[in-house]
Amino acid sequence: MLSLRRACIVIIISHFSLLITHSSAQTQEGKASFYAQKFTGRMTASGERMHHDSLTCAHRTYPFGTLLKVTNPANGKSVIVRVTDRGPYVKGRIIDLSARAAREIGIIAQGIAPVIVERHSPAIVPFKPDDIELPDFEIGTNDGSDSKPIWVALKEDRDRQIREQKVREQKALKKKTQAATSQPVNNPTEAPATVNEKKDEDIILENINKNPNKSKAYLKRQGK
Repeated sequence: MLSLRRACIVIIISHFSLLITHSSAQTQEGKASFYAQKFTGRMTASGERMHHDSLTCAHRTYPFGTLLKVTNPANGKSVIVRVTDRGPYVKGRIIDLSARAAREIGIIAQGIAPVIVERHSPAIVPFKPDDIELPDFEIGTNDGSDSKPIWVALKEDRDRQIREQKVREQKALKKKTQAATSQPVNNPTEAPATVNEKKDEDIILENINKNPNKSKAYLKRQGK
């Protein structure tokens, strides 16, 4: 029983030591190869399909999705790739690159070339831990006010002025029309009749003056 417990402890310690060694050894040096284009469409160990134009790679230990920086020490070129497959299982090789990744660091012609592999972590933007005193400010509200854009308000005001001007013009035109209809119309056909009637009245009055009333009643009233 005691020996079994010791064996379990040894296994656990060995496992943690391997994890610590792997996590601390962030840089690997070895040879890299690349997938030929004929492998495009093949299912990888992660379940994704290989594509020669993708920036992916195969690694034996890094988890799927890990970003690795692969550098060619011969020319200083580097590329960031994502682990999607397992391999290579050839002694001396530490990584298999996609065709595009191999092209980025210039190892297409060689086929197999020495590289440096590092785990890539996205840059973390540093921040100042000290509290920064911000100025006080008030946030105003527009409760009960017009929240329309200024150009909309200007357009509505202009339209209102145009409508008012039209109303004023219509009222003025209506007044002119009423004034014109209320004035008497001179009918030229009635003028001669009016003149003739006046002449007839003058003749009657003249005859009356020339021929005074000589009736008995009239003479009696006059005392004749």
